[in-house]
Amino acid sequence: MPTLKNFTAVDWRAGKDKCFFFFKDSNTYSRFDIGDNRVPEGYPRKINYGNWHDFHQNARTLRFGFTTTGVESEVGRGLDQDFLWFFYYDGDTPMVCKYDQDDDKVIRNSRVAHSPWHTILPYFDRIVAGIWWRTYSPSMPGKFRFLMNDGNSLSLDWNLPQRPPAFKEGIHELNFEPITNRTWPGLEPYKDRIITAVQNDRTWADSYIYIFLTDNEYITYNLPGNKVEYGPRKVNDGTWPGLLRG
Repeated sequence: MPTLKNFTAVDWRAGKDKCFFFFKDSNTYSRFDIGDNRVPEGYPRKINYGNWHDFHQNARTLRFGFTTTGVESEVGRGLDQDFLWFFYYDGDTPMVCKYDQDDDKVIRNSRVAHSPWHTILPYFDRIVAGIWWRTYSPSMPGKFRFLMNDGNSLSLDWNLPQRPPAFKEGIHELNFEPITNRTWPGLEPYKDRIITAVQNDRTWADSYIYIFLTDNEYITYNLPGNKVEYGPRKVNDGTWPGLLRG
């Protein structure tokens, strides 16, 4: 059985919900269709301009990524904009790519230090996953939680009032949180095995986070319940059909 390692998972919300898996050692990717519960035939595929626009050249250094809807909207566009935020390295420089899911193309690449995400910069090389804790309120975007590879996590709260522009440490509240049974109930025994994570924003049920671990295992985490729903379970053709296809 192939071993899942050195890969990053991200969610996609434009159209039918999907997860994309970037396998950095082979510079390939797979698409998991959530509604069909499988990876379609023809994957994995090589990453190139035809499928990932200008971002394709940075896929090998992808650290983590996640999707937002209506957050940091572009001027002149509607509020229901789906953006995929890719966090990666350009040489030694932490970067973020804002990717438009509706037009399927890059909007811009920025240094993390010069972006709305700059408060996470001191922890960048330890972060392996980002999750949007959505509130479904236009005036309160929610919070973002980041899992790290050293047993810790971050919480970035965008619901707090913005601070004056002269305040240099950032406009949102960032908290450092060890992964414990209080902060991430049920996850503590696996905190040192996390490779990546991806969100399933289910419409008629609780949203889930799939947290992928070493040894081809994963945990399903209930986002609104803030608890492990089940797992760990093995990644195989019964749980993630087609994902282990070479």
